[in-house]
Amino acid sequence: MPRNESIKSVLIIGSGPIIIGQACEFDYSGSQASLSLKEEGIEVAIINSNPATIMTDKVIADHVYLKPLTTDSIAEILELHLHTPGMKKIDAVLPTMGGQTALNLCKEAEERGIWERFGVKVIGVDVDAIERTENREAFRQLMVDIGVGVATSKIANSFLEGKEAAQKIGFPLVIRPSYTLGGSGGGFVHRKEEFDAALNRGLQASPSHEVLVEQAVLGWKEFELELLRDNNDNVIIICSIENFDPMGIHTGDSITVAPAMTLSDTAYQEMRNQAIKMMRAIGNFAGGCNVQFAIDPETEEMIAIEINPRVSRSSALASKATGYPIAKIAAKLAIGYNLDELENQITKTTSAYFEPALDYVIVKIPRWNFDKFPGANRQLGLQMKSVGEVMGIGRSFNEALQKACQSLEINRWGLGADGRQERNLDKIMASLENPSWDRLFHIWDALSLGVPITSVQKATRIDRWFLMQINELVLLEGLIKRFDIRNLPKDLLVQAKEKGFSDAQIAWLLKCTEDEVYDYRTSLGIRRAYKMVDTCAAEFPAQTPYFYSTFEGASTSGDKSNPANESIVSDRKKVIVLGSGPNRIGQGIEFDYSCVHGLIAAKESGYESIMVNCNPETVSTDFNMADKLYFEPVFWEHVREIIDLEKPEGVIVQLGGQTALKMAEKLDEKGIRIFGTSYRDMDLAEDRGHFSDLLKELDIPYPRYGVADNAEEALEVAAQVGYPVLVRPSYVLGGQGMSIVINDEELEKAVVNLLKNIPGGRILIDHFLDRAEEAESDAICDGEDVCIIGLMEHIEPAGIHSGDSSAVLPPFELSENVIRQMEEYTRKLAFALNVRGLLNIQFAIKDEKVYVIEANPRASRTVPFIAKAYDVPFINIATKVMLGANKLKDFKIERKLEGYAIKEPVFSFDKFPEVNKELGPEMKSTGEAIRFIKDLDDPFFRHLYKEKSMYLSK
Repeated sequence: MPRNESIKSVLIIGSGPIIIGQACEFDYSGSQASLSLKEEGIEVAIINSNPATIMTDKVIADHVYLKPLTTDSIAEILELHLHTPGMKKIDAVLPTMGGQTALNLCKEAEERGIWERFGVKVIGVDVDAIERTENREAFRQLMVDIGVGVATSKIANSFLEGKEAAQKIGFPLVIRPSYTLGGSGGGFVHRKEEFDAALNRGLQASPSHEVLVEQAVLGWKEFELELLRDNNDNVIIICSIENFDPMGIHTGDSITVAPAMTLSDTAYQEMRNQAIKMMRAIGNFAGGCNVQFAIDPETEEMIAIEINPRVSRSSALASKATGYPIAKIAAKLAIGYNLDELENQITKTTSAYFEPALDYVIVKIPRWNFDKFPGANRQLGLQMKSVGEVMGIGRSFNEALQKACQSLEINRWGLGADGRQERNLDKIMASLENPSWDRLFHIWDALSLGVPITSVQKATRIDRWFLMQINELVLLEGLIKRFDIRNLPKDLLVQAKEKGFSDAQIAWLLKCTEDEVYDYRTSLGIRRAYKMVDTCAAEFPAQTPYFYSTFEGASTSGDKSNPANESIVSDRKKVIVLGSGPNRIGQGIEFDYSCVHGLIAAKESGYESIMVNCNPETVSTDFNMADKLYFEPVFWEHVREIIDLEKPEGVIVQLGGQTALKMAEKLDEKGIRIFGTSYRDMDLAEDRGHFSDLLKELDIPYPRYGVADNAEEALEVAAQVGYPVLVRPSYVLGGQGMSIVINDEELEKAVVNLLKNIPGGRILIDHFLDRAEEAESDAICDGEDVCIIGLMEHIEPAGIHSGDSSAVLPPFELSENVIRQMEEYTRKLAFALNVRGLLNIQFAIKDEKVYVIEANPRASRTVPFIAKAYDVPFINIATKVMLGANKLKDFKIERKLEGYAIKEPVFSFDKFPEVNKELGPEMKSTGEAIRFIKDLDDPFFRHLYKEKSMYLSK
């Protein structure tokens, strides 16, 4: 059946601000779906309140509505399209791309009769299917009816019913609230005494005040399947995913592996059959689906955990893992196509009705930010706590695992061999039994201390096969340690590289430098070979240049013309854009937005654009965004070897946040050109001492400050600059480790704390301008002109991190005199720092005097927000300036904003009920929304302004 020709215009519902449990994987899905529908000549409208994403950009959709995600907003959009001349009436809504938020909104609009009133068809999912899968009792009953195993459970709509259910089922048990995302409100209850509080929390978290009380299958193995189904009831399995961690940890917090590694063929076939049966039973819909199963490791008894009739967090991972663009195909199925009518997007010659085959292994590791939430319960459970994730691709589990560890940016060089081993056995064993973010590293520590695999398995319940793989790394490390760089046998070095060991790890074992290892192995011809992600294990030629590196066959891949290397280097002029790695607090999806625009601008400027990043949730790592994608860690060794191979004209580091910026020193050292502002000028802005000297020279006011190496020096500095003071490490991201202190005792405590976490680091102590206002500017400089793209005034006072402040564009209360000073200092600094590209400056204002707090010569968190509010592609302009392809005078910039735009931070404190919710100089928000107001009389603004000082804390 070809596509439904009656659908001419589609509304896609987004997922709103980034929160824990619903992150930028839905931005990726929504963007891909939109582009897929536009290919069909369909007009696409998107509603989403998130200004930081590429999904809400004009390059993705025909109409973008940056509005609150409410049924009233939806009705307003449908009304507008119905009665505005030249606009198409919206025919259909696609709610499967925006996570739980979009499904819940779709269901509410259905209940209010909105879809019927405007004649809008719900596509991609059957509304009844949402009910069947989200309502825990309806799902359980359906599984019983079709003969799929489920855990013993009972539904409860009240406290009394919950108590009765627990009595019947017995402990340990699980509480699963209906209609929540990221496992919100759910959890395990091991003992009777913990039950009342857990039940209350679950009932409150569920919008329908309903929970499922279920038998806990702790220690069972957990698997996921990603499926696609069309209108003809054809179903294909895109990917099998195995959780490294057993049941008991939310899949978003689990390390996951694709394809499944420890599943017997009979169990896999049974799982496929059950999943297909489940998908067909939930309703008549065409699109993507995620099914989760638990399997008893002893008997292979199988039960279904849940089914999501939408693209999920795992869909983004499965798309990147296989190269099969699930959301893109799901959008085409939603408008009537069948799988056998669509082409495989990678090969372009085979059908989409084709299950991908993998000749490599994928490992996903989540990224947590517990350091931002002092006092948080760090134990992992049913409620998701991670803020992002990375994916490693290798030819073996170990190679992929090590690459994922190198991608995390937690200062590890891989798994083990970096001098950061924990040696306290009691601490290690406690960590194995009570999993937190570092359990993987403690498994390695335990095995390296000689703890038997059987004991590690008993403590963790992780499948023995995975533990044996990690043990192989431990044994190999012991062998390498016996040598030094002069006598390390070639075959041992090849083996280490094939197992994913980085040059830095090998250097640590051999007590030499990373460069010495690199020079030695390249002299032996041991280089990475780049392989293609092609969906078909090289059975058919692929048209899409999407690569990962491996050392499989490394001893023969030194010759670049060697067939082992599938990445063919063109003779075009090239630019490499470095991505921002895993999402975390302080560095989120706004840098993905910047990278996508950077790639588009590079192509428009005549360059071959090459993307390097390891985040599976992002649009920048989509196979058709760059001319060439290397799905690799943004880790020096990997970046260096891609540069060696591709020989680009230069590298862009300004768009990937602090992650890419950290590469600048190495690039500069090796004489590799950095497009835009030079490393030395960027470093000058980062180095507080030199930067303050520059401000003094330019006659720009700044808070008094000093630098200390220990607590004694800190007390002397504080006496000179005067309390209150702001204490922080020298190089920070998202206000990491910052605090405001008001006396010697607090200062001593803060400094000792910081030095414990960053030994050998330097501490900055600034006079804190109490009761000052805060503002910021973003600008582009081309060396001749400066374009101030936006000035934003914060509603909250100085002392709350800019990422946690509500900020208003343009300023609403600053005097002409203050604005003039901000503009003057922005221009002065842009020229003094030789900025080519972007510059963000933070200001504090007290008694009409403007102080510069800091300057960042890179894309900031606020540039996407300003670009959306003013409707000007500022990143595109800035990239062309960086590349030297254009000057500012080549662009006609027209800002379109009536009234004001407010950047509204969004927090995920509900995941950490035990944490103090006060705000301070360390950033805690996970995302942001945009709100447009006509004037300052707006009730939303008045409420924000009234509450502005309430959350300020230390």
